[in-house]
Amino acid sequence: MKCENCTKQECSKKQKNGDQQNVPVDVLSSDGENHETSEFHRLANAKIFLSDCLACDNCITSDEAVRIYQQNQKELFRVLSLNKKCDTSKHKVLAVSVCPQSLPYFAAKFNLPVTEAAKRLCGFLKSLGVHYVFDITIATDFSILESQKEFVQRYHHHSQEEHALPMFASACPGWIQYAERVLSSLVTPHICTAKSPQQIMGSLVKGYFARQQNISPDKIFHIIVAPCYDKKLEALREDFYTPLYNSQDVDCVLTSGEVFQIMEQRNLTLTEIPEEALDTLFGERKEGELMRHEGRSDGYLEHIFKHAAKELFDTDVKELTYKVLKNKDFKEVTLEKDGKIVLHFAAAYGFRNIQNMVLRMKKGKCSYHFVEVLACPGGCLNGKGQAQMEDGKPDKALLKQMEDMYTAVPVRLPETNGHVQKLYQEWLEGMDSMKVQESLHTKYSTEKPAANSLDIKW
Repeated sequence: MKCENCTKQECSKKQKNGDQQNVPVDVLSSDGENHETSEFHRLANAKIFLSDCLACDNCITSDEAVRIYQQNQKELFRVLSLNKKCDTSKHKVLAVSVCPQSLPYFAAKFNLPVTEAAKRLCGFLKSLGVHYVFDITIATDFSILESQKEFVQRYHHHSQEEHALPMFASACPGWIQYAERVLSSLVTPHICTAKSPQQIMGSLVKGYFARQQNISPDKIFHIIVAPCYDKKLEALREDFYTPLYNSQDVDCVLTSGEVFQIMEQRNLTLTEIPEEALDTLFGERKEGELMRHEGRSDGYLEHIFKHAAKELFDTDVKELTYKVLKNKDFKEVTLEKDGKIVLHFAAAYGFRNIQNMVLRMKKGKCSYHFVEVLACPGGCLNGKGQAQMEDGKPDKALLKQMEDMYTAVPVRLPETNGHVQKLYQEWLEGMDSMKVQESLHTKYSTEKPAANSLDIKW
């Protein structure tokens, strides 16, 4: 099958007519699936529609579709079931890492403060048989710090290097998928090479934590709880795989809504679950309040802008004043020095705004130095894995509640996290080592763009 914007022979996406686009991925699943029944297999099969993938205007191969489908609750239950059996050679250490934008979802659903919701979610997951529950914020610290450093380097070299600026944020997998497979070399050289928080967390869990616990990486089953479906596709990337151990950095991604479904199946609410402190990568429990980064999502724009203003122009920026463009999800901010604009940043959320930004770039009219690009309108809190009603429309009341709860979480600068500085020295062998490049950075492919891909009507 081929979609109207595709030149590939095999494509799991239907033409956008009628209800065909909502054919679920599970129609592609193998007949060889293990149908073992147990207390862990009572949950109905999760239906993941290709229309849920925000990168669906490019090809997702049939193989990718099957592997995305396999990342559902049953995969968690399969590992839990194996851990109950006598054959210890098949046992896995179950580690779950929770995205900061997923926690307000559970807080809003059960009317709890975010920190309390996190601790009760930890208690719930451990009651299932999970061994460790981590907060991904530390991985976001690394991602922001590496992005800041790369932006300053690109800024210094932009007069000599054609593709140095603008620099695009790299944290959103929907945007990365679209950029690689549709836009290709037009934008991929401009994408920051810092890994997303999800994949840095994969490196931390399968690298640093595994070594600290004296566990082989392939003996850890690492699950991410995230707000969107695109993170499932990101976990499959070949560059996030370690051949030596035949191990992905992230083995399975569950959306916040999929975890909520497990609670519903068990007739449980978080208010019934005892609180349990989250774990840390250092073998201790995480006490006290959770922290977040600035901004509506992970705060790349805010942190990089303030860092660049100080590093490049010795200017302390306390608050950012945005100019809203066509809509609230497309805005920009500038820094002026001696009457001249020296920093020009933008945020483009949602594919309509992304397309406008790309068209500006194609016409040579993109004057931005940095663009924070997110596939979901409104940012990560509005991921389809948690902020969508059964009819497919966004749950605006829930989203507003999540936004209020998220902004109430205290902000911490990445530079002030002592654990990060310790890891740079003990795990990564310094701030500018080869191991930093291997563990915290990635590369992007430049496949030939689909025909007329820039003429898509959004």
